[in-house]
Order: sequence, then C-alpha cells, then structure tokens
Amino acid sequence: MTKLCIAILTHSVNPRGGVVHAMQLAEALHDLGHDVTLIAAAEPGKTFFRPTRCKTLLIPLPTLPTNFTESVGQRILAYSNYFAGPDAESYDIYHAQDAISGCALADLTERGVIQNFIRTVHHLDHFDDIWLMDWQRWSFQAAEQVLCVSRDWRDKLSNDYGINARQINNGVDTRRYTPTPQIGDDDLRKVLGLTRTGPLFLAVGGVEARKNTLRIFTAFLEVLKQPPYAQLIIVGGASLLDHSEYRQQFDAAVADSGIEDQPGQALVMTGSLPDVDMPVLFRLADALVFPSLTEGFGLVVLEAIASGTPVIVSARPPFTEYLKAHDCIWTDPEDSAAIAKAMHTAEDFPKDSLPAIAQRLSAEFSWQNSAHNHLNIYHSLLETRGTTHA
Repeated sequence: MTKLCIAILTHSVNPRGGVVHAMQLAEALHDLGHDVTLIAAAEPGKTFFRPTRCKTLLIPLPTLPTNFTESVGQRILAYSNYFAGPDAESYDIYHAQDAISGCALADLTERGVIQNFIRTVHHLDHFDDIWLMDWQRWSFQAAEQVLCVSRDWRDKLSNDYGINARQINNGVDTRRYTPTPQIGDDDLRKVLGLTRTGPLFLAVGGVEARKNTLRIFTAFLEVLKQPPYAQLIIVGGASLLDHSEYRQQFDAAVADSGIEDQPGQALVMTGSLPDVDMPVLFRLADALVFPSLTEGFGLVVLEAIASGTPVIVSARPPFTEYLKAHDCIWTDPEDSAAIAKAMHTAEDFPKDSLPAIAQRLSAEFSWQNSAHNHLNIYHSLLETRGTTHA
C-alpha cells in the first residue's frame, strides 16, 4: 500500500481512554511505515503523558477562560487557526478522535482548507449547554466517515442520528501489560501504601459520574465490614470536563464514612500517575472494579485481564459485546449492594483461567490489526476522492 501522511488528532495530552487509543493507533500506523503525527492542543508546559514512537505536534493554547463552554470554543479555535495557517503541514488523512478536534476539522472542511476528515466516536456525552451539544453533533455529522469502537455506539449513532458508522476494534499492548512480576512492583506498593492485609481493589478513571465512583465507594464500605480489611485505590481523573459537583458528593460520602484518604489507609486516591506505573498497579490489584454507567469500550478491562487481574464490569454494553460469561464478574452498575457482592466474588475468581482469556482477547483486539483495518478505510476514502499525498 502507498505510504500515507496521517494526522491523528486528540483532545488533550492526558491519560484518558480516547487519548490512549489515539496514541496506540498512531504508533501502530507508524510501525507499519506510514508518516504519522499525533496532534493535541496543550497548555504551556504540558506534554503527552508518555513518549511516543511517532511524531507529535502540540498546538499551543492561550490562557483559557474558566467557563467550560468558552474554553471548549477556544480549543476548537486553536486547532482551526493552526491548520489554516501558512506553516501547517498538509496530510492525506485527518482523523479526529474527539468532538473538539472534530469541530475544528469540520470548520476547516467547510472553509475549503482541507478536503475532508474522519471522526472516531468513542462515546457521546450529554450536556445541558446547547452549544456543547451542537458542537458534539457537528463533529461527527460533518465527517466523511464515522468510526466506532463498539457495536453499541455504532447502533446508537444509526438509530439517533442516521449515521452509518463503521465499527473498528481497539487493542491491548501485551508487551506492556503482563502478569509476570517485574522489578519495582513492590517499590510502588510501598510508595502508595498498598499494605493492608485484605484484597486490593483498583478503580481507574478518577471521580466521575459515568465511572460510577460514588457507588464503587459505597460498595467498598460494605466490603470493609468483613475482615480481612480491604483497600480501594482510585487512580486517574485528569479530564477537560467539569466533574466538581459529583466530586463534592463523593467527598461528602468519604467524610461521612470517617475513612481517611492516604497511603496505608483503606482509601488511597492518587490522581494521575506516571504511565509506567499502570501495568504495575494492575498486577498488584486483586481486582479491577469498573462498573461504568457509560463507556465507549473500556480499554482498562483488556489491560487488566492481560495483566492477570480479574475484572468487575457492568452487565451491559459495551462489555457484553466482547466479554464472555466467565471472562469476568458481572454486576448491576446501579446497585451498590450488587457491586459489593461482586467485589466479594472477585476474591474467588479462578485466576488460572485468565491467561487463556487474555490470549483470546489479545488475538481479537490487536493494535496492529486495528491499524490495518484503519488503513483499508483510509485508502478506500482516498480512492473515492481520487487523491493521495505526493
């Protein structure tokens, strides 16, 4: 196939699922010999959360307003201004992984600056602000081709918006995520104070309504009533969205419980950690607790299973699309008692079954396969346009 010049655009440099997907896809395309640039808008001093094998481009952001809608508008404008400028490189493929960069590419397409663009929808959010809802809708309705990482979101786009999206798989990097203990695993355990006698439960994604963090904590309080005494570590949370109201509810619940949030205690909240720590955390955990209310795919589920860690997930899409009955512990995400029961059940999960599960999933969900599938779509679109990069 012809070597392509590809721009993969993502909304931030933070370790979020959509950014991880964009980064892994960009690297997989690069490894196949294509000229790939991973692009994000970033505040001064910020960089991608880990180094990449492909080229990167950071579009500088001005001082952003505190109003969230205005800050989103500023981010869209930053992308648009950069690509409309005289020094911007041109690409065969412009591929937006989010609504912010998707809106910028929609604007550039309307103005004739670029020919067209592709948009991957990981999931859709609901906003009370009409501007945010309109921008989100514009970012995929204006695209030449829409992609989805799950059948559930592909069907929702078809039913709700008449969009004929194509489903394309995520992947898992089994070189990074492995159950084999590594030098330094115990060092991280000590640094984070993961030293209690009971099981260690890991929640990834910070404190957000769609991540169901409050119900996870409520369930954990039930688990704590029975010795040996468990520990819950909540990791991540770097987000462009405003979760302050939900965070206040969560903090109030923690305060009411009398539990302290600090190393060595029942609850450990770390915020974002260095990327190198994540494979270690999956190995240290006795279970990943991931009963999301809304999820695009849930990359951390694959990463946990590849690391030999049982997972607790919602008995709903997208998890029901790619996990079989005995791959995980299923739960009702809207029932904290059910989540607590699942956490108890996780202690008896047959871990010896996980290698075979991981092998099956990693064969189906490979970044190399995903890159090849993307390339087929890119070339098909370029053939339809009748253009390729020189």
